[in-house]
Amino acid sequence: MMAPARVLVVDDSPTMRGLITAVLNADPDVNVVGQAGDAMEARNAIKQLNPDVVTLDIEMPNMNGLEFLDKIMRLRPMPVIMVSTLTHRGAEASLMALEIGAFDCVGKPQPGDARPFGDLAEKVKAAARSQRRFIRTDVPPLAPTVANMNAAASYKPGRRIVAIGASTGGVEALIAVLQKFPVNCPPTVITQHMPPTFTKSFAERLNRLCAPVVEEARDGARLEIGKIYLAPGGDRHLQVANPHAPCCRLLDRDPVNGHRPSVDVLFDSVAELAGRNAVGVILTGMGRDGAAGLLKMRHAGARTIGQNEKTCIVYGMPRVAFELGAVEHQFPLSSIGEEILKITAARREGSE
Repeated sequence: MMAPARVLVVDDSPTMRGLITAVLNADPDVNVVGQAGDAMEARNAIKQLNPDVVTLDIEMPNMNGLEFLDKIMRLRPMPVIMVSTLTHRGAEASLMALEIGAFDCVGKPQPGDARPFGDLAEKVKAAARSQRRFIRTDVPPLAPTVANMNAAASYKPGRRIVAIGASTGGVEALIAVLQKFPVNCPPTVITQHMPPTFTKSFAERLNRLCAPVVEEARDGARLEIGKIYLAPGGDRHLQVANPHAPCCRLLDRDPVNGHRPSVDVLFDSVAELAGRNAVGVILTGMGRDGAAGLLKMRHAGARTIGQNEKTCIVYGMPRVAFELGAVEHQFPLSSIGEEILKITAARREGSE
């Protein structure tokens, strides 16, 4: 039995520190060992307390959370969960934090929230258990116009639709996969577990980093070659619909597996719409969302891929999918983009 995860809470607001501490200490497997109001206090507390996990406010006086996170990842890499406002500015900062090396992000509570900070305790425990080595690589993103030029010239898309599901660690994983895609990539639909407002900023970020067009999915948007559609966070699920002219559908429905949007909802719809003319991919993430849907895709004749344990930040969703028999092949993250292109290329479809 593992000892409780030891957490340091860093926030300039005493009220917010108290609320986070109360939420975390309500879980018997989590123990808040200290609090800090700014980066200087936090630095001293990390040295003294040696916590397993740090929760870190993005907006703090003297040195903001991003600057402090950068120092942590360079000097003493460890799991950090960012706490952010649910605003466009907060979303942009959170995405930067995830790229710097934060384990995950949570939104600050809004008035009337039934569960302030949602599954923060679960994320803290997953961070404490994570086998990931928090070492920053500082590898700059590929310039899509250069990196994908040759790929676009040689790649001929077939009829397949690609569906991808991800959760914790998915920001970095999706960037790694999608930067391999040429400008004429297969139509691709993605559900990534994220707070509301974050997905629009993430789609814009991916659009700048990747060769294809990346956009937040809109209800009725036609699935087209060279386009990637990211499920909006918050109150609707993403599905695909209309076999004669495949398009995105945003569905008002209760959360599935505790998530909205849910990867299972997306994968189920792709299995029904596209069958063998689809590829399902499940990436790093907590829990089991997407595993049953990926199995349904495989039973319908789709090709299925899972991220391997070694390269996952959290080997949760891919592990459950693999154990269910939903994953045809597991690959390291660095190979998944190329494998998707091999499967979806027109020259391959005629030979299978």
